[in-house]
Amino acid sequence: QKMPPSLPATINIREPRWDQSTFQGRAKHFFMVTDPRNLLLSGATLEEARRVVEDYRAGTVHPGLTEDQLWRAKYIYDSAFHPDTGEKMILVGRMSAQVPMNMTITGCMLTFYRTTPAVLFWQWVNQSFNAIVNYTNRSGDAPITPSQLGTAYVSATTGAVVTALGLKSLTKHLPAIIGRYVPFAAVAAANCINIPLMRQRELKLGIPVTDESGNRLGESTAAAQKAIFQVVVSRIGMAAPAMAIPPVIMNMLEKRAFLKRYPYLNAPLQVGLVGLCLVFATPLCCALFPQKSSMPVSSLEPEVQDQIRKKDPWLETVYFNKGL
Repeated sequence: QKMPPSLPATINIREPRWDQSTFQGRAKHFFMVTDPRNLLLSGATLEEARRVVEDYRAGTVHPGLTEDQLWRAKYIYDSAFHPDTGEKMILVGRMSAQVPMNMTITGCMLTFYRTTPAVLFWQWVNQSFNAIVNYTNRSGDAPITPSQLGTAYVSATTGAVVTALGLKSLTKHLPAIIGRYVPFAAVAAANCINIPLMRQRELKLGIPVTDESGNRLGESTAAAQKAIFQVVVSRIGMAAPAMAIPPVIMNMLEKRAFLKRYPYLNAPLQVGLVGLCLVFATPLCCALFPQKSSMPVSSLEPEVQDQIRKKDPWLETVYFNKGL
């Protein structure tokens, strides 16, 4: 029996498998990255994927390795290891944990929105989870001190909880359906607070910018601002369907006899509806912007422009990892 031909060492697995200049290509990429099944992979599977990817990048092709197996290893590796630091990411902070974690938290936020203690508790749980995700998926490889992390977490969580309670008090005299949208408004506002605070080090010191080949050219705060803005928009978009569609359906069901007869089904139904929305909203909203984002050199800070011009006077575009 003939051995299959050896795989060429020229496949660029530093980039995603699909064309990232199109929304469709980015959506296919993020459906792989956010697949919750990646959470069930063993440590041995993750390490094997890391070995295959790192060996291939170094020019060593494992005997019998097929192209599909190589891409599978790359996506397993990407799901668990940080693109800039190479460290294994915290399990609940990985993008593959987004659907199961958000499904549970959002479902509970939408179910238990009537009392102040419940609003306080679930907003705190949500912002604690968001803080872990924002830290895990930050851009760049600079370390963050525990005191910086603690300050950011407390500020972000307090801001989110205060927003939720403020909005809840405003809706007391409005129709019940409006009250159901308080969690979404609070989550949208909180994303605008939580993400910049958890990634404030990037806003102060900048994130690495590279040329098309990945050669590091310097750190830019302008790139950090663009990266964080794109992530905020994606996250609000991600939350929108899951927090906007189920309240309408639940409002209709609560007026019918079904939920009055089986009130204990309220929370599981809500969580299930949210999960259904998130399975699609998470990858599609991650795909709104390329993960390897770009901007003209002319839009960077003057000192970074000068630094780049000394290295490459003709370079027009720089690239950076926007984070997720």
